[in-house]
Amino acid sequence: MSLAAALSRVFRPRRRPSPPLSSTYPGDYTDEVSFRYRPDMDGDPDPGEVVWTWIPFEENPAEGKDRPVLVIGKDGKWLLGLTMSSKDHDRDAADEARYGRYWLDIGSGDWDVWHRPSEVRLDRVVRVNPKAMRREGAILDRPRFDAVERAVKEMKGW
Repeated sequence: MSLAAALSRVFRPRRRPSPPLSSTYPGDYTDEVSFRYRPDMDGDPDPGEVVWTWIPFEENPAEGKDRPVLVIGKDGKWLLGLTMSSKDHDRDAADEARYGRYWLDIGSGDWDVWHRPSEVRLDRVVRVNPKAMRREGAILDRPRFDAVERAVKEMKGW
């Protein structure tokens, strides 16, 4: 067996996650959110938990990627969430604001295996299919959840 053939067996390209229900994504949530804090690490995503799931890109909802999401409430059968990132957006805050993106530092937690500091995006509330959740990451403690709620309400004028 050639080296290339052996390596191709070992280093198979990772399959890109398929977008669950991408064709039925109703779009981002734009109404005022009724925040709830009801975490329960029971295998089901609940408000106050960070979960990993597929999130559609804003510019093309048929494409997206797996991301950590802070669940903040519900809209019928959908969960409502805020996307999270370990990227430090403080360095490019002016650029982000120019594009209408606002971030809040929330520190580190068990949702990230390396416990990197995280930020939560305040301006975009996404709908999450509870059945598409990949895994529960952690519970965000109540003081940080409350800080996120205050920041979202202040930024959106709720």
